[in-house]
Amino acid sequence: MSEHIEIYDSTLRDGAQAEGISYSLEDKLLIARRLDRLGVHYIEGGWPNSTNPKDLAFFERVKDFGLRAKITAFGSTRRANNAPEDDATLNTLLKADTKSIALFGKSWALHALEVLRTSLEENVSLIEDSVAYIVSHGREVVYDAEHFFDGYKADRSYALETLMAAERGGARILILCDTNGGTLPSEMGHIIDDVKTHIGIDFGIHAHNDSGVGVANSLIAVELGAVQVQGTFNGYGERCGNANLCSIIPNLELKMKRTSIGREKVQQLMEFSFFLGEVANVYHDHRQPFVGESAFAHKGGAHIDGVMKVAHSFEHIHPEWVGNERRFLVSDQSGGATIVSKLRRFMPDIDKGDPLVGKVLERVKILENQGYQFEAAEGSFELLARREQGLYSDLFSLVNFRTTNRKNVGESEDAEAIVKVSVEGGVFHTVANGDGPVNALDRALRKALEEKFPGVRQVHLEDYKVRVLSSGDGTAAKVRVLIESSDGKDSWGTVGVSENVIDASWVALADSLHYKLMKDALATGDMDVPKPL
Repeated sequence: MSEHIEIYDSTLRDGAQAEGISYSLEDKLLIARRLDRLGVHYIEGGWPNSTNPKDLAFFERVKDFGLRAKITAFGSTRRANNAPEDDATLNTLLKADTKSIALFGKSWALHALEVLRTSLEENVSLIEDSVAYIVSHGREVVYDAEHFFDGYKADRSYALETLMAAERGGARILILCDTNGGTLPSEMGHIIDDVKTHIGIDFGIHAHNDSGVGVANSLIAVELGAVQVQGTFNGYGERCGNANLCSIIPNLELKMKRTSIGREKVQQLMEFSFFLGEVANVYHDHRQPFVGESAFAHKGGAHIDGVMKVAHSFEHIHPEWVGNERRFLVSDQSGGATIVSKLRRFMPDIDKGDPLVGKVLERVKILENQGYQFEAAEGSFELLARREQGLYSDLFSLVNFRTTNRKNVGESEDAEAIVKVSVEGGVFHTVANGDGPVNALDRALRKALEEKFPGVRQVHLEDYKVRVLSSGDGTAAKVRVLIESSDGKDSWGTVGVSENVIDASWVALADSLHYKLMKDALATGDMDVPKPL
């Protein structure tokens, strides 16, 4: 029984197959950086192939990040009529240039015969020699036994034979996949016990949640000897989703006493869960175990009375262990611990008793009530904190702006922005065209600032998202705009909220450049690094 469990994250691949989720390339790169910071061991980046240029670009760009996690390319075994060396899928996987490759093959005779339309014997061969071909090129193979549990229940001997083929080919680990999510916890024990008598290498689990037991099945597999758990954060995935790592990890660390990402990183789970929801543009599930806003929210009088006397009388863990906090819905007490965790990114010595925490918390609550969300807008949050501390003042301010759009039939849209900003007592009045009003605003604002602050020329917008916050209000609904910016060295997120999407975009754009100017001032010594009050 292993005391250390590998966390294999499939948020960027399996998670992207969820209805309503479509990551941009910049989304994937941003999430990968945060996953690495969280401490997962494997990051499955996607399926590189000629029809998926986004994933090809991801593997090319992520090489430069120097991540500690193993970036893993995902793909299938060879086609039935191809030799491994001639198979486009296998060779494209190799070209992704990852140390680890996740290769999936068919464990269910039904799939071999009716989906691949090949013989059972040939399916075994293509598993073995596909794995061997990848291994021969010095790559680690994580073998995903697709539909293993369904295959086992239909034809035990054949499903086991496919596993042994992957082992003969040189796979490092065999992953038992409940691809359809139909296996119950009561079935797990005898199947896995049988598997262990036929294989001589490590195994892991990849569960889906179609029966609502993805997390339970994953934990049972660990109890039975699995050394790797595959899943996605927030449980994103096709149909009903994948086993949720936001639940699996704290159960492993806090209850089963297994190490995965480490207790310290577990405290970042709620923050990461919110961040991912913002980037994926999916509303956060407030009833999600461990990391949902309601996970430790108490409303019943008897519950509140009990918690105030003895916390664990109505709570199964301490909320702060996963970065969450207790809330009494009748009094709405919350916030300090979360604010401290955010402030420590750039004020490592601050503690909960610092007066700045209360000031920032009060401001954040006001803004969040208006629709702001700072989990994926670290730039805006740092600006807010430094402004509240009083050691940073904005280097420019808006006087006014105007945008116009013109659309002629058969022609692309033409937009113009006129911006007037105040910079250290002077007023700059600029005009710029763009592909749309936001792009025109961005160009006009930079134009106004470039003479005084040439560093803004380095900033470029990497991603732009709009979320409607109150759809019931129709055209008067508030919108939240999230912008990801980069200067070639660092990336940062900023946020704006308004009933007008252009106004919200302006706030996010302005904060993006405020953040750059603040960062440059800190780097050159023109601004003192704030210390906790």
